[in-house]
Amino acid sequence: MILAWIGAILIGVTLGLLGSGGSILTVPVLTYLVGQETKVAIATSLMIVGIITLFAGIPYALQKQIKWRTVFVFGLPGILGAMTGAWGAHFVSDAVQMLIFSILLLMASYLMFEPIKLKEANHEHSERAMHQIIIDGFIAGTITGLVGVGGGFLIIPALVLLGGLSMRLAIGTSLIIVAMNSFAGFLGYITVLENLELALDWHVIIIFSILGILGSWAGKKLGNNIKQIHLKKGFAVFLILMGVFILYENVPHII
Repeated sequence: MILAWIGAILIGVTLGLLGSGGSILTVPVLTYLVGQETKVAIATSLMIVGIITLFAGIPYALQKQIKWRTVFVFGLPGILGAMTGAWGAHFVSDAVQMLIFSILLLMASYLMFEPIKLKEANHEHSERAMHQIIIDGFIAGTITGLVGVGGGFLIIPALVLLGGLSMRLAIGTSLIIVAMNSFAGFLGYITVLENLELALDWHVIIIFSILGILGSWAGKKLGNNIKQIHLKKGFAVFLILMGVFILYENVPHII
């Protein structure tokens, strides 16, 4: 269980450092180290990531590194999408969910390897039309609800490439959006667990949340001393490794 607690700290560090990636660690940690069933791990992950990201966003809010207009324009449709995705989880097997999860990781790694388009400079650039941002938010939320990821690894590239935000502003804004989507997805998953007669372990949720919050604040401080281009590339490599691992673990259950 010690490895699980270490994993909880790393979840928070990842969120504080990059504004995303927490649930990429959370679901595998809960599944392979804690021993939870996939759908329980997904629901638990959503609550944990929601709590951690909410607290991780505080330092960004204090430093005015959150664009609140984007939070509402992108985040509110995300809440509806997360509820929709959670409802869809009724009809998808665990293995298929994890397969989709791994594919998304590989797609996100490609987006994060775009150094020119993501623009390392902390300057905002052209923004998409509002209706397009709303659609982006709904899609990100649906993914959150369906496969149990907070969605920060997709939201950050969307906010930078499509929303016109600088990288640091996108990270802070992403944390709040991830929290909103995660809580909405968790509420949607309650029915899924009830239908499968599965129960949450609130002890795990509380411990992981506390350790994750502490880790997120540490990650925020570390992030101030590391160039964003290095963070993006390091994160992309991590996404590739995790995506390949999850494919290896779950493809045999589908074939």
